[in-house]
Amino acid sequence: MDTQTPIRFADIAAPTPDRESLARDYTALNALLDDGEIAEAAAQFDRVRRQIATWDNLVGLRFQQNTADADAVRARDYRDALLPAAKDHETGFKKRLLGHQDRTAILDAVGAHALALWEVDVSTFRPEIAADLEREAKLSARYTELTASAKIEIDGKIVNLEGMAPYREQLNRATRHEAELKIDRFFTANGAELDRIYDDLVKLRHGMARKLGYRNFVELGYRRMRRLDYGPEDVARYRDAIAADVTPLVSELLEQRRKDFGWDELHFWDEAIVDPLGNPTPLGGHDELVAAGQAMYDRMDPEIAGFYRAMNQGGFLDLKNRPGKGNGGFCTDFPTVGMPFIFANFVGTSGDIDVLTHEMGHAFQGFSSRDLPGIDYLWPGMESAEIHSMSFELLTHPHADLLVGADAAERYRRMHLIQTMYRLPHIACFDHFQHEVYAKPEATPAERHAIWQTLEKRYLPWRHYGDLDHGAKGGAWQRVLHLYLLPFYMIDYALAQCCALQFWVRSRKNYQVALEDYIALCRRGGSAPFLDLVSGAGLISPFEPGALEASVAEVAKILA
Repeated sequence: MDTQTPIRFADIAAPTPDRESLARDYTALNALLDDGEIAEAAAQFDRVRRQIATWDNLVGLRFQQNTADADAVRARDYRDALLPAAKDHETGFKKRLLGHQDRTAILDAVGAHALALWEVDVSTFRPEIAADLEREAKLSARYTELTASAKIEIDGKIVNLEGMAPYREQLNRATRHEAELKIDRFFTANGAELDRIYDDLVKLRHGMARKLGYRNFVELGYRRMRRLDYGPEDVARYRDAIAADVTPLVSELLEQRRKDFGWDELHFWDEAIVDPLGNPTPLGGHDELVAAGQAMYDRMDPEIAGFYRAMNQGGFLDLKNRPGKGNGGFCTDFPTVGMPFIFANFVGTSGDIDVLTHEMGHAFQGFSSRDLPGIDYLWPGMESAEIHSMSFELLTHPHADLLVGADAAERYRRMHLIQTMYRLPHIACFDHFQHEVYAKPEATPAERHAIWQTLEKRYLPWRHYGDLDHGAKGGAWQRVLHLYLLPFYMIDYALAQCCALQFWVRSRKNYQVALEDYIALCRRGGSAPFLDLVSGAGLISPFEPGALEASVAEVAKILA
């Protein structure tokens, strides 16, 4: 497929599997393997997995597009009940391939890296946790439904949580305070339910880990993330580097902001406003930003431009915020056709630009590696995938004038770098929190809030909640969907940021070389583990002593 192929999202369909169809498919696969047809068995196994993944992603996307749609909810519930059965079949067949006596033929059929991934995969599932996985999916969906249901009155309007973003960044301090206070009250009103959901998730995940023979969910969580070449000790050292190299810089930047604005004290509702003139915003609304994105990609690279045009024309962009829509932004894919899909919530802030470029980085990588053999190679691990997205954000800097106007372009670039630094200590705090939580699954909700407060003092020492009761009592983490839906995902952003900043430094010396190196990395997809992909792109591993310090120093020079 090329970008000229007229593929439309509306035409994508995948058969809904059931237990009988799964049994038939895997009976046929096992028969092929029994007959010695190793290459054909591997190829058909890949076909089955692509079909299930396309169906799974379509169901998940439609639910996120309207969490209140009864048909979408029923389809999601059916999927959540069936996926453990599909996982059981898939795990069993992977075990057969991994244990096959003709190791050479298996290697030739699927590749060494896929086998390494499968070795991890088969250690994360046994039939006795099937019901637990279904329960986990239902609890995660409950968090999505609850947070998507927010209806907050402000400025004579009723908006959801995503719709509060413009008010959180208003120059008027009273408006920002009002916005944060109303968000805080939503979480106060729903805090007990959010605690129950998370408590159930923690205990459920710990129980699954114990059933699989792990000490706790930390070990299982790393394996579910398919982390092959680093572990919790490496991540802990990286968090220490963030606390040492980034937290002081952010503290200085926020203190300067306090002085620039003339505040006696910086409060939580002041953290989102970066620019004394007001945070730069996109030129126009949804349609204008989508068009500006096309102009930017036309300027950057013809391949990127052609891909974005195909996405837009094919209906693979859902960027407007609306009631009932899930929060956040993400990129998903449909591996039977090789086209990704970008989901976002545009609300008229600079965050619209960030999500458009961030998710476009994911999408372009997925499209660039669509022809790699095997579904396991289409996407890398999350820490590698975030290199593509975060690097792409930074590689669009020279073209910011098309998005915010020539007069605001430099202000946008500066704001984006500041926000990049600002996010790193938050990510470290979220990750450290998860390690503490899953190491102590017996902790009460109140004890978890206390853990969060302790960690905030280390990573975010500037934080003052004022009269935001929920935040002041250690509940700010409940705003972060990753902690509920995607355990241990957060640090991936911080690891990738160290690498993305290196691409940014390279681009300032020779933009075309940096862009070509970036595209080359995208084309490698998930064909290797994290550290291999990093070194292959000529980047320094974030686990190397001083790697983060060097990247941050380059940013500090610009911001000085």
